[in-house]
Amino acid sequence: MKRQKKTSKIQSKMITYIWICVIPFIVLLVFAIARLYTYYQEYDLLVRNITGANKYSMEFKDDMDEMMYKIIIGSANWTDAEEKLEDEDPKALIHEAREHFVELRENSTEENVVADLDALIKLLGILDERVDDILANVEEGGHYDENMEMLDMNIRTLTSLIQDDVQRYIYDEATNMEMLRRDVAGSLLATIRILVMLLVLAICFIYVVSHRLSETITKPVTELVDMTEKFAGGDFTVSYHPESNDEMEILAESFNSMVKEIETLIEDIHIEQENAKDAELRLLQEQINPHFLYNTLDAIIWMTEAGDNKKAIQMTQDLSTFFRVSLSKGASEITIENEREHVKSYLKIQRFRYQDILDYKLDFDEEILGYHIQKLTLQPIVENAIYHGIKNKRGKGMINVRGRLEGDDVVFEVEDNGIGMDEEKLNHLRNLIAGKIVDDDQSGFGMANVQQRLVKNYGASYGIWVDSEYGKGTIVKVRIPKVT
Repeated sequence: MKRQKKTSKIQSKMITYIWICVIPFIVLLVFAIARLYTYYQEYDLLVRNITGANKYSMEFKDDMDEMMYKIIIGSANWTDAEEKLEDEDPKALIHEAREHFVELRENSTEENVVADLDALIKLLGILDERVDDILANVEEGGHYDENMEMLDMNIRTLTSLIQDDVQRYIYDEATNMEMLRRDVAGSLLATIRILVMLLVLAICFIYVVSHRLSETITKPVTELVDMTEKFAGGDFTVSYHPESNDEMEILAESFNSMVKEIETLIEDIHIEQENAKDAELRLLQEQINPHFLYNTLDAIIWMTEAGDNKKAIQMTQDLSTFFRVSLSKGASEITIENEREHVKSYLKIQRFRYQDILDYKLDFDEEILGYHIQKLTLQPIVENAIYHGIKNKRGKGMINVRGRLEGDDVVFEVEDNGIGMDEEKLNHLRNLIAGKIVDDDQSGFGMANVQQRLVKNYGASYGIWVDSEYGKGTIVKVRIPKVT
């Protein structure tokens, strides 16, 4: 009868040692994955909430105001059920919005977000009642003057309030997103602390066991201690390959697998943080100044009422070009030719409004028009030149926008003969653009955003440089690489 091989004490001790070392890291890995998945779900929910609400921030007011205006003047066939179009039903639009925000309310737990949604739902209910009043008058016939007054005093006021509340909700959700990002960073630090603690315990255990094992085991155990010390110091490239073909080989394989898994876990956390930063930058990049839109629309209305339809049509076309390039189907990069058209449409609109004080000139080399550039790079700089340079001087101002090729780079210059800046203000703006200071001064916010995006996408050697002299004007230089 063949005698069954008995497990040696050394083998039992080594197996016990392996599991003592590996199990905590498995638990840590499972814990970290579970935490990451929880944060991902919260982050994904915040992004979807913001994206869904953003549609109503941009479209709801205009659609509702235009729809009710058409119904009042008879352009939309509200009273004819057979000819009435689906997209001309204000009740359906309100119902859709209310269902969307009620669903968000049911899934929200933050007090500030719940308060925002409660206010939104209440305003939508009031809007629904005011719409019913107008629709009843339309079905009855007559009441044109009363309906127009109700449109101005009730509908447009309520849609403006709804739009403000939607924007407040988006802001609060974005704040919650930032808090979530901080929680992720804090969780990463806590995980690293736990990992270091487990590694220290494992090293102590190896030290005790090494004195009890035979001389043949002492050497590989000592080598393993050295590897774990390097790993505890942050070197994730270490790996252990013992010379002996015994239980130490199993331990080495477990250690190497653990190092790779933890390295992957930390890298995934870094990627999540970078993705969160990219999302924040994209939200900043896609923002459009609502005051510019409102002022332009008001100007179009004034021109129309004054009978200057030709200028009103031209200004509407320029506004369409401005927004088409601003949106660009969600692309973050566009051609320099499109960026030039975007700046040109913006300047044409502003010259309609400030024709007595503003003139401009665009001079782009043809050879650079096919290269790519980060969207909304030049327009914030031109806007800054108008509002903080040209408008603050006496007499007519001039803005020159130039683009040329310099070696492997493309260089743009935005020059104005406005009021300029003294040394103190110039240094303040340079520090704000460089990210050395943060304050509530909005004069350099757009340019700081441009600088942040250029450095992130092209590197620290590219970005914005500003030079100015008080009483003479300002010149802003933008340098980017040739990108096809």
